[in-house]
Amino acid sequence: MDVDEENDGPSPAQEIDFCTLGMFIIDEIHFLPPKPPVYDILGGAGAYAALGARLFSPSPLSKTVSWIVDTGSDFPSSISSQIKSWNTSCRIRPDPSRLTTRGWNGYDENQNRGFKYMTPKLRLDENSLTDALLFSKSFHLICSPSRCIALTNSILRRRKRLNPRAPKPIFIWEPVPDLCRPTELLNTTNALPYVDICSPNHHELATLMGDPDLGLNPVTGEISTTSVERACEQLLGSMPLQSYALVIRCGAKGCYIAKNGGRSRRPSVIRKKRPANHARGGLTPEVDMMALFSGLMNADVLDPTGGGNAFLGGLSLALARGQPIVEAAAWGSVAASFAIEQVGVPSLGLEGGAGVDARSGEEPGEEGRETWNGVVVAERLEAFLRRAGLSGGNKERRLNG
Repeated sequence: MDVDEENDGPSPAQEIDFCTLGMFIIDEIHFLPPKPPVYDILGGAGAYAALGARLFSPSPLSKTVSWIVDTGSDFPSSISSQIKSWNTSCRIRPDPSRLTTRGWNGYDENQNRGFKYMTPKLRLDENSLTDALLFSKSFHLICSPSRCIALTNSILRRRKRLNPRAPKPIFIWEPVPDLCRPTELLNTTNALPYVDICSPNHHELATLMGDPDLGLNPVTGEISTTSVERACEQLLGSMPLQSYALVIRCGAKGCYIAKNGGRSRRPSVIRKKRPANHARGGLTPEVDMMALFSGLMNADVLDPTGGGNAFLGGLSLALARGQPIVEAAAWGSVAASFAIEQVGVPSLGLEGGAGVDARSGEEPGEEGRETWNGVVVAERLEAFLRRAGLSGGNKERRLNG
């Protein structure tokens, strides 16, 4: 089937580990002179989140990654080939009466991004999900607090109607940057009980909490780890009887992870062994993970677009496959590293330099392992886990869950 023809995504029997409700966007990226702009780049939060999950899903596991692409009359054939080569459970919805959603991206000398839509956007909701996608083990949401509540409730209601015994999925919420402001703080805390992970970046967390220094050290201008930790403690304290985790993305500093869960603040209880039911991780605010993942992002950053979305795709997939939250954050960090080391998305190929056949979307099984930018993802992950002191077990078994 051609990618500009409609399809309903995976068959009902296909197991889905990850589904994103982030939008697909065709990007144009404008850099500082003399670097020229680039056009017709596969992008959007949905595409990069799908990339983050797809990196850890060599075929046939690639079919466990799902996303939704709305195409218009101007959809480029080059992007069509890229999507097919990933061989995911991508639901294509063409509409020749409209233009594909396009976005303008501009960066300053500090890699701060400016963004605006060039054509009307088409937002996804629970009605965009087929029955197969509806039963994904994890969902990535990027939306306002009120919409986060509405989406999680709607997805759970639809799942319950179709299968009352279906286990609860993992919800990973990426707050909309423009709504990370003090006036939305109450709405944000109201949304936290509905999700498993809330993940703003350090700047979004700071503006949400009204930090006048915007999360930066006023002397050095670097990300303030103290500000990040303090803001997380305040958010966790606002909902002490709810179970959720905060994963704050801090660029080259790594990430900070803190988990709530109705914990007592009495020292005698904090020192006790954690209950066995922390299947998605058992960190508490006393555990500072900021330094653990630092360094991976210190290589040359050619285009930071989508790094945070890819991080959450990798994180979500790892959680869906039963990894603890610290190791899941390592998957996310590795995914982000692939997203930012070139303009646009990384190149998919096979060991030995062979490319993936974009016409069929299938990957030869015996001609070599899958690579991205010439690198086997499992090997980069394993090297990173060793550096972080988290290595253990077979890397292929780890990716397969």
